[in-house]
Amino acid sequence: MRLVTLKLFGLEVAGIKAKKGVVTISSLNEATGREYPLDMMSLIQAQAIPEITAWYNAGGRDQLETMDAVPYDQCVYGPLYRNPKRIFGIGLNYSDHAGDIGTPPPVGFPGSFFKMADTLIGPNDIILLPKLKEAQKTTAEAELGIIMGKDCRDVPEDHWEDAIVGYTTILDMTEESILKGNDYLKGNPRYLTIVKNFPTFFSFGPELVTPDEVPDVLKLEIQSVHNGEVHAKNTVDHMTHKPARLVSLHSQIQGWYAGDVLSTGTPRAFHIEDGDIAECRIYGPDGFTMEPLRNPVRDLKKH
Repeated sequence: MRLVTLKLFGLEVAGIKAKKGVVTISSLNEATGREYPLDMMSLIQAQAIPEITAWYNAGGRDQLETMDAVPYDQCVYGPLYRNPKRIFGIGLNYSDHAGDIGTPPPVGFPGSFFKMADTLIGPNDIILLPKLKEAQKTTAEAELGIIMGKDCRDVPEDHWEDAIVGYTTILDMTEESILKGNDYLKGNPRYLTIVKNFPTFFSFGPELVTPDEVPDVLKLEIQSVHNGEVHAKNTVDHMTHKPARLVSLHSQIQGWYAGDVLSTGTPRAFHIEDGDIAECRIYGPDGFTMEPLRNPVRDLKKH
C-alpha cells in the first residue's frame, strides 16, 4: 500500500493511492464506518497503518476503486508530515560518498547526526541555498528513508521491520563548504549540526510505501539525480551499515518514537545551484519503483 499527504482545502490530509486517484482517509472512513485519524502523523502514532494495510491486502484495494478519489492531475502533495520528533541521518554510509569529502566510511559505529523538524519540506517545494556568505557549496543527497512505526527500544536485528511503518524517498542537503572549512582538507564532524540545519535542507515524500510492498529492501537501488541526469546510484546491500543494524543499534541508544525518520545515507552527493532540480529515485526488482521526489533550487544570494 502507498500513502501520501495531499494539500486539500487548506489542510494536509492523508490518503491512499488507488488506480483513479487518491482516496483520502476521510473518504475511507465514510465508506467503511471507521474512525481513523485524518493526518499521516496521527495515523502512524495510532499504529493504524498496519491495520489499514491488512484490510487493503484482504480486498480493500478493490473497494478503494468504488470510493471518492482526488484525480491524480488535481493532487498536490505535501511532505508526509511536518513535525517528527526526530530526523536522524546517517553520514558516509557508502564508501563512494565518503570519498567525496576525503574521509573513510565509519565502520565501528555509523556516522550519525540529528536534523531539526524546521528544515523539512515536501515534494516540489523549493530548496533555498543560504544567504550566509561562507555558504558557497550546497550539496543534495538522495537517500532511502525509513519511517518508524511505534515507540520502541532494544529492537532485535532480525525483527527490525516490526518497528517500522514504511519507506520513503529523501533529499538531504549539506552545506559542504562549511563542513570542509577553509583550513581543512577533510570534512570536520564538529560542523555537522551547522551544515545540516539550514531551512529547507530536508525533503521527504511523496509516498509512504508499506513494508509488504518491499520484499527485499537490500535490493533497492537509490539514485541521486541532478537536472534529470543520474549522478550516482547504488544498492542498499552496499551500505556499510545496513537498515537492520541502523534500526536495532539506535534503538539501543536513544530509542525510537513513532514517526521518527531515519535517513540511511546517499550513494553520492551532488552540487546544486540556482535553477537546478534535485531528485531522488528508488527502484527495485521486478519493476518496483517509488514515485520520485523532486525539488527545485533557488539561491538566496541571487534572489
